Amino acid sequence: MLPLRPQSQVGAPKTSLSLVSSDPLLSPDEPRSNSDNLRESPAESASSQETWPIADAAAAKKMENGKAEINCLEQKVIHRVSSADKVTLQDVARESIATICEKMHRLPEEYLEELKNGLRVILEGGNGSQHREDFFILQKLVQSRTDLTAKTLVRTHRVQLEILVAINTGIQGFLHPSISLSQTSLIEIFGYKRCRNIACQNQLPADDCTCEICTNTNGFCNLCMCVICNKFDFEVNTCRWIGCDLCSHWTHTECAIRERHICMGPSSKSGAGPSDMFFRCQACNRTSELLGWVKDVFQHCAPSWDGEALMRELDYVSRIFHGSKDPRGRKLFWKCDDLKEKFLSKKMDSKAVCRAILMFFQELEVDSAKCLENGESGRLIAPLDACNRIAEVVHEAIRKMEMVADEKMRMFKKARLSLEACDRELADKAREVTELKMERQKKKLQIEELEKIVRLKNAEADMFQLKADEAKREAERLQMIALAKQDKSEEEFTSNYLKQRLNEAEAEKQYLYEKIKLQESSRASQGSSGGDPSQMLMYSKIHDLLYSVPSKADSQGNERHPFRTNP
Repeated sequence: MLPLRPQSQVGAPKTSLSLVSSDPLLSPDEPRSNSDNLRESPAESASSQETWPIADAAAAKKMENGKAEINCLEQKVIHRVSSADKVTLQDVARESIATICEKMHRLPEEYLEELKNGLRVILEGGNGSQHREDFFILQKLVQSRTDLTAKTLVRTHRVQLEILVAINTGIQGFLHPSISLSQTSLIEIFGYKRCRNIACQNQLPADDCTCEICTNTNGFCNLCMCVICNKFDFEVNTCRWIGCDLCSHWTHTECAIRERHICMGPSSKSGAGPSDMFFRCQACNRTSELLGWVKDVFQHCAPSWDGEALMRELDYVSRIFHGSKDPRGRKLFWKCDDLKEKFLSKKMDSKAVCRAILMFFQELEVDSAKCLENGESGRLIAPLDACNRIAEVVHEAIRKMEMVADEKMRMFKKARLSLEACDRELADKAREVTELKMERQKKKLQIEELEKIVRLKNAEADMFQLKADEAKREAERLQMIALAKQDKSEEEFTSNYLKQRLNEAEAEKQYLYEKIKLQESSRASQGSSGGDPSQMLMYSKIHDLLYSVPSKADSQGNERHPFRTNP
């Protein structure tokens, strides 16, 4: 049998996120939709649902609190974003990449986070048929577009690309804040070139498989998805999954039971003897024996199971061997039912049940060896039969060696692909670091240049302030000098004016004095001859007036020429 189903990659998300897979049964001409997967039978839903592992009640409560906070943010954001800039999920699914990208660059982070939260609510399907209908409409809009190619998706906004991938795949994990995939990975997932299982992330087709299912089914990964329902989950080391010995494709146990791929077949040890339970792989149409596979699963994994997991695995085994006609298969079926009944009635604990089922497998192996020895001892083997059996053993050994070699080669290819992916991611990170360093250096140079400009402006301001102070002091000094010169010029003007008026008065006085003297002399000559009394009175008045002229002239000059304030 194929080794146990491998554990998902380390660091797989532990959040409770509902996932929906694509439907491979639609014709290539029609837009592919996930609607049929949501309208499946209860048995299929139980075995094939794509869900992230549920964390715990605290995580669920934390998510509810987060939603409440986001709802509060929505009310705040709506007040800040105009109606023309708002973007809805229908706009993202319908409008051109450039238009939505330009709008998203103008929108605040809170609004974009609320947009992603709205799509998460729709994918969770809490509102039943309404949310399913909304999702079908969005997915039909996205999958009917022809402009969404690898070249055009490179120009999308990060949130825009995450929403498109989540709508196309139906997986809300791409919207989770703790999950950050590179833009290249998201574009490859959208174009079905990479596994949509976030914990797998292998290039498609995985291991370069050329089978019909891997070649013709968009987005199918044979490392983590069921061949029948094309869905994945995170169950490992369990009877829930059955692997093919030859092609290494995996199938849900319940899907195999429902599609009747688990049935009776001829025993590999004796073709004419009793038949065994076999699994027929839908990918390669070959069979694998189930009893040995169940024994290997329980021997390797049962000690680590708790009581609930052990009961679940016993239930899977009971359903696998329910229709077995092989005595060993029927014994196993009865033993599982008996152990389940004893555990539920608390007659045995989980450890006792585990020891009992492992002991039962050892007894089956011993009984098989005894029956084979008894059958061999009861009859002689012809040389030709002996050679045929030896040849069968050799072929079986060669087949197993080839299987091991193929498995090693697949593991090597997977490791090489993982290494190449890591190298690409490392190169991307190195390029981002280089760009960040260049941007940081550029910002540093800009800051230094701005600091130089600031220092220069401060120096210029100090210089201009110094010159302004000097000009102010010079203006005050000149004003004082002007005031002093003004006072001095006013004094000189007053002195010169008074001297000129005094000289004029003296000259006029001298003139009048000479005139009076002349008149007196003429009057004396006339008096000797008998003068007129009236003339004597007139001369007396003129004499009084003459001596009073200088003071009157000075007072009149002062009244006609007042002192000037400005020279």
